[in-house]
Amino acid sequence: MHAILLPKVDKVLMYDATIWKKSEIRLPAGHCRLLNKTTGEKDCFCHSVLFDIATTAITPLQLHTDTWCSSGGLSIDGNLVGTGGFQGGAKTVRYLETCTRHKRNYLMVDSSWLVVATLSAMCTFHEKDAPMPSPTSFDFLKKTSDKDENNLYPFVHLSTDGNLFIFANDRAVLLNPKSNKVVREFPALPGGHRNYPATGMSVLLPIKLHSKNNRVIPAEVLVCGGSGHRDAYTQASKDIFYTALEDCGRIRIRDKKPAWKREVMPSPRVMGDMMILPTGDVLLLSGAQIGCSGWGFAREANLGPAIYHPKAKLGSRFRELTASTIPRMYHSSSVVLPDGKILVAGSNTNNGYVYNAMFPTELRVEKFLPPYTWIHQ
Repeated sequence: MHAILLPKVDKVLMYDATIWKKSEIRLPAGHCRLLNKTTGEKDCFCHSVLFDIATTAITPLQLHTDTWCSSGGLSIDGNLVGTGGFQGGAKTVRYLETCTRHKRNYLMVDSSWLVVATLSAMCTFHEKDAPMPSPTSFDFLKKTSDKDENNLYPFVHLSTDGNLFIFANDRAVLLNPKSNKVVREFPALPGGHRNYPATGMSVLLPIKLHSKNNRVIPAEVLVCGGSGHRDAYTQASKDIFYTALEDCGRIRIRDKKPAWKREVMPSPRVMGDMMILPTGDVLLLSGAQIGCSGWGFAREANLGPAIYHPKAKLGSRFRELTASTIPRMYHSSSVVLPDGKILVAGSNTNNGYVYNAMFPTELRVEKFLPPYTWIHQ
C-alpha cells in the first residue's frame, strides 16, 4: 500500500491495488467503478482513503485505474501526483487536490480533462492516460539486473548539484536529468543486493548548508538491509529463506573519490521503512529478518525499530527502541506526521485479502512515538 502526508490538510492519503475488486470499505451508495461494459460488472469498494490523523476518521476516495506498483509524490503546491500502476493504470497520471474543503465535489476525468458534479461527501482522483514520450535507454538498469532482477524500484535521490543519484542492486550512478547522461559511476556496495525483491532501504541524509557559499555542498546517502543472496526470491519460492542483510553502506556522493563505509544494524532487515526524523536522525522500522519481497516469501517479522544517529561516532550510531506487537511485512508503509510521531500501517504478504494466513492482511493502524516525543506525554 502507499501512504503519504498531505501537508495542507494534515491528513494521510492511503491507496492500495484495485486488482482484487474488494476491500473492507464500500463506496457511498451508487458510486461504483464499471469494470466491463458488456457484462455490467462493477467494483463498488473503496481502494483509497484520506485518514484524519487527529480523529482517525476516513474519507473514501474513488480510483478508476489500478495503482498497484505505481509511484508518486507531492507537487510544489502540496498535492499528490501519481504515475503508473498495473494493467489499465500503467500509463496513467493521477492528480489529487485537497478535497476536504469541497466534500460534496466528485471529480471525474473525461477524454479532455475533468467534469465536476455534486455527490455526497466523497472525493476521487483526476486520472488521465498520459502521452508517452520516446523512452531513453538506461543501460544502467540492464547492467544491474540479475537472475532474480534485484534492481527493481531503484533508490533515487536528488543530489545537491542537481543530478540524480540512482542506486540499483549493488551499485549507483549519477544521472543528469536534462541530458539523460550518466555523469558519474560509484563503486559497488559490497555485501549483497538492496533492491526489489531483495528490498533494502535508503535515505539522503540531512544536508548541511554552510554560511559560506561553497561550490560543493556535501551530500551523503545511506543504504541499509537487503539480501546477501542473489537467488533469495527463487529460493523463497521453494520455502528456503535466507537471513536478511544486517549492514548499511554510507557514501559521500560529492567527494572527489567517494567510497562506501559500512556499519552494522542491530538486526537483519529486509522490506523495512527508513525515514528522516525532525531531529535529523534516521528511523528504521518494519520488515522481516529472513526472506525477501513477494507473496509469502518472508518470515520472522522485524518488530524492533531502531534510530540511527548520523553524527555519532562509528560503532555507536544505532539505538534500539520498543518493539511493536504487529508484524509489518510486505506492502507496509510509514509516514512522519507534523507532530513528529510516526503513522505505521499496512502489511500484506498475501495475494488478496486473507485473514487466516501466517501473516494475515493487516488493517490496523498505529502510531510510533520516537524518544523526542516522550517528554510531552
